[in-house]
Amino acid sequence: MAQTLKSNVQRNGFLILLAGLIVMIVGLESSGSSLWQGIFINLGMYIILVVALNLANGFTGVFSLGHIGFMALGAYISAILTLPLTQKHSYLPNLPKWLATMHFDTMVGPFPLGFLLATLVAGIIVMIVAFLVGGVLMRLSGSFVSVATLGFLVIVRVILINSNDITRGSRTFSNVTSYTDMWWVYVWVIIALYVVWRIKFSAYGRAMFAQREDTAAAESVGIVIMRPRLLAFVISAFFTAVAGALWAHFLTSFSPNAFYFDITFRVITMLVVGGMGSVTGSVLGPITITVIAEVLRRFEDSTRLYGISQITLALLFIFIIIFRPGGLMGERELDFGWFWRRKKPPTSAFEGGGEQPSNS
Repeated sequence: MAQTLKSNVQRNGFLILLAGLIVMIVGLESSGSSLWQGIFINLGMYIILVVALNLANGFTGVFSLGHIGFMALGAYISAILTLPLTQKHSYLPNLPKWLATMHFDTMVGPFPLGFLLATLVAGIIVMIVAFLVGGVLMRLSGSFVSVATLGFLVIVRVILINSNDITRGSRTFSNVTSYTDMWWVYVWVIIALYVVWRIKFSAYGRAMFAQREDTAAAESVGIVIMRPRLLAFVISAFFTAVAGALWAHFLTSFSPNAFYFDITFRVITMLVVGGMGSVTGSVLGPITITVIAEVLRRFEDSTRLYGISQITLALLFIFIIIFRPGGLMGERELDFGWFWRRKKPPTSAFEGGGEQPSNS
């Protein structure tokens, strides 16, 4: 019983630490500093994107380059659904009738219930798309799946640009209601981290890591390859779409060009720096890159040497790949076992290092 409790505390230690971080963030929100609030909101959305990509890439070894396509779909779906009817008829006059009459701008007191429903609907629709796409792509491996998922990203971008009646094409989609704040972002951060954390220590998680290390050996002991890969891909797509919805209702205006290579490689950099296969790394990676980018941005503003931040992040990415390919954490997680080992007193002289008493 004590051993089980100890194991549970060790596994949930990261969540306890995260709860402390949320308390600090709530305090930051109450301080009224809009600059720092914006930085932490962006950080939270990047954490969701990285932990979702880690589930698909780090856990299964199927390296996807097209996940930002799911983010784009989530952003546009939630933005269209939350437009009030009056704005929708004037802003998007050529919408299909079934979509033109659908609006999720309902408020229950101060709580935007419609935004929550729109986010969930966007996530579910993207999950269905991921299931259909993943049913084909997850049968591939290596560079083949990377190129195929990159093709998916290009297809999503082309569809968004050419759907003038629904997305306004390549023009900026604006008039999106600003719902996203610190509370929304970090509640979703906790949900995403908790779900991925539980998956990692489940039977499906062990199957994901087993087939990642050696597909043939995993199949030889009866592990099904397709099922854990597809599960990781679909759940990852859901949280990526949620991040897209949060992102859309934070910026309130965007275009298809925002969901392309720039943000794709930034998220991949955060993932590699933090560590593929580590939930803790999915938090440390975005924090590290955000801190470095913010420091370099201030350096650029003071020296007018613009472009230094991009060059530095690219060099950091190369350095990590060459000298520490496992990232900051590798597959490790925060372990609170040292606390138990220091606090737990020895139950006997034998456990404490002394000799076992003799009967003679």
